[in-house]
Amino acid sequence: MSYVIRSIHADEWAAVKELRLAALQDPVAHLAFLETYESAAAWPDSRWQERADGGCEGATGAQQFVGVAADGTWAGTLTVLVEEAGSTDWAGHPVERRQGHVVGVFVRPEHRGSGLSEALFDAGVKWAWGARAERVRLIVHEKNMRAQGFYHKVGFVPSGLIVPLPGSEDDELEFVLEKRA
Repeated sequence: MSYVIRSIHADEWAAVKELRLAALQDPVAHLAFLETYESAAAWPDSRWQERADGGCEGATGAQQFVGVAADGTWAGTLTVLVEEAGSTDWAGHPVERRQGHVVGVFVRPEHRGSGLSEALFDAGVKWAWGARAERVRLIVHEKNMRAQGFYHKVGFVPSGLIVPLPGSEDDELEFVLEKRA
């Protein structure tokens, strides 16, 4: 299959919402996402509009990419957040360098194994380098072996940083991709 990989537009918030809710219903969503379907489904439309606006084409602090199938279906997504040196990340760890942080990775089951994930990562990493990131990182659940295998495949390696999950005995692991000179 071929896909058009592009940034979302601010007025596509309803499609952003639909794809995110689909992701949160995936059987491994509890390993992949920090929010639940129930909590996200309860959000008002204004929150989805803000989310789309903050990650749309032309935004500087984040970019959400989608893979659009030939029939117009949004088959998958990936978002890259810019984290500034000197700030603190969502888990309270200091950010030492300007970096891209990959979040919200999801490909609909019927599109997995098609090369879409690789294409989304290519676009997201390229955007991060264009946003002057010195590295790109992501956080993955220690038990999400499918995701870890894929992240290795596209060049990410464990950094050694372990992020404890609040209220859980499980941890998340940081994987990084360093910018090549």
